[in-house]
Amino acid sequence: MWTWWLLLALGIFSGAVSSQNMCRQGHSGIPGNPGHNGLPGRDGRDGVKGDKGDTGEPGHPGSPGKDGMSGEKGERGADGKVEAKGIKGDPGSRGPPGKHGPKGSIGPTGDKGLQGETGPQGQKGDKGDVGPTGPRGLMGSSGPLGPTGLIGPIGPTGKPGPKGDAGPMGPQGEPGVRGIRGWKGDRGEKGKIGESPVLPKSAFTVGLTVLSKFPPSDVPIKFDKILYNEFNHYNVATGKFTCHIAGVYYFTYHITVFSRNVQVALVKNGVKILHTKDGYMSSEDQASGGIVLPLKLGDEVWMQVTGGQRFNGLFADEDDDTTFTGFLLFSSP
Repeated sequence: MWTWWLLLALGIFSGAVSSQNMCRQGHSGIPGNPGHNGLPGRDGRDGVKGDKGDTGEPGHPGSPGKDGMSGEKGERGADGKVEAKGIKGDPGSRGPPGKHGPKGSIGPTGDKGLQGETGPQGQKGDKGDVGPTGPRGLMGSSGPLGPTGLIGPIGPTGKPGPKGDAGPMGPQGEPGVRGIRGWKGDRGEKGKIGESPVLPKSAFTVGLTVLSKFPPSDVPIKFDKILYNEFNHYNVATGKFTCHIAGVYYFTYHITVFSRNVQVALVKNGVKILHTKDGYMSSEDQASGGIVLPLKLGDEVWMQVTGGQRFNGLFADEDDDTTFTGFLLFSSP
């Protein structure tokens, strides 16, 4: 250790001298080889033992120890002597009554006792009040038929009875000989004008608007332009006409085609009855169709686009119409 300090001091001193004589000395020589390692210093543990420290705080009490092993069983003691029997003590006083015990189960029914002797007849009681009238009893069965009595004397002749109902009509007789034609009778008075018969009515005409043009396909077309629907037989919400009067109807439609082809069908109760196709060329085109149909009460008729959106060119604006019409021709019984 001291060797290192000595080398360090010599290096510092030589550096100071070399700095002062830089002008007179030449270049430094080649550094020499490093010196050998010095001896290791003494172990610090060999120093003097220090003073005793202060007493620390007492530690926490330890947990209880485990139970020790059981000791061996001791030897049996000697038998004791039997002493003489003591004098019998006096009987103790009677204790207080105990609590009522639980209710016992019902015992079996005993045998029927013998019939007792009839007691003497008691005195006649006072007459009671008349009780309410009881309900009417059931009608008894008819008794046996008695023997036939003797025939009585003939009574006086009675008054004639009321006129009886007319009997059934007899069979038609053979036609008689035609009689001589009579004189022409006087002309009768003119009769009163009768009431006109009430004729059944059912009719409608509806159309598309700018808002409802190009309707969806394969469903009833909902025409929202009401031209005539006085009896409300055409349902605007469903697009269907419902038959309220059984009979024969005439249905017709007038369509305007624009921007794409058109393929429509008139449908009765889900069955396509009449088809119309029209190909779009370059300008507005129009087509129509009509049919006579017998309808029963509750039958439904409507129009719908078929073939998808490629055949949905139904058009309407202020100058072009697409309409659907139906009306009753005559009713049927």
